[in-house]
Amino acid sequence: MTAANLSSSFYQTLQRELTQRGANLATICPEGDVVARRVLHDYGAMFIGAKNILPPPSCVFASEEQVLEFQKAAGIASARIGDATIELQPAAMDALLKARTQAHGEGLDITPRDGAEAARRSYADTVRLWNSRFLPALDHWTKAGRLKIGDADRLRALPVHEQVPEVLELERDGIFFSKDLSKSVLYSIAAPGTSQHIAMLAFDANEFLDPRVREIMAQHGWFQTVLSDLPHFTFLGLNEEELPERGLKAVEVNSQKFWIPDVD
Repeated sequence: MTAANLSSSFYQTLQRELTQRGANLATICPEGDVVARRVLHDYGAMFIGAKNILPPPSCVFASEEQVLEFQKAAGIASARIGDATIELQPAAMDALLKARTQAHGEGLDITPRDGAEAARRSYADTVRLWNSRFLPALDHWTKAGRLKIGDADRLRALPVHEQVPEVLELERDGIFFSKDLSKSVLYSIAAPGTSQHIAMLAFDANEFLDPRVREIMAQHGWFQTVLSDLPHFTFLGLNEEELPERGLKAVEVNSQKFWIPDVD
């Protein structure tokens, strides 16, 4: 991590928030952990949200037990939306339901994409989603001649936490693992144990293309914070005007505004 990164507005805010919680950056996201620091830059908006949400104690959960312990501490609120039971942190759920009420009043709706998986996820869910990208990509790049069969077999046999840094290294050479094989896997799905859905601060909405729905979500503290994941909203519990001073910057992709950590 460079001094320029650490002096960025995002890191200044993060350090202040961590100090108030009795934590520090080295604990939640060790400097030598390439995956953890990449996760912090890609998904880190959730660490600087409002006081009524609980951010994860680390950038990467290592097991189902750690995830369940955190989710119990954060509290789990449930609501039935259509055919799915959605689970989020209480403040996030309250804000989502208020956003839906407002949307209904305007003849719109906000519904979960892919059912219950649109919100809370388990550690096992993140591993399954990882494999849905990782394994087909290995087959593709082997057939394309970019990976040797032996190397692909070695990667498959690695523990999942060891697969991630090797995938990120391959992606530096253009061997991408996203669903369409055109970009980093982390712009397609989260690495195992890192998803904002584990933190119960994320909701994937079917109506993400509707600009008015995005405005309503933002009015209730929900923002798009993960580049290239268009249906994905993150609950920060803040007003949009507060985001720049919290170390986030606005980036437009496909006519949609994403608030991402300003680490430049």
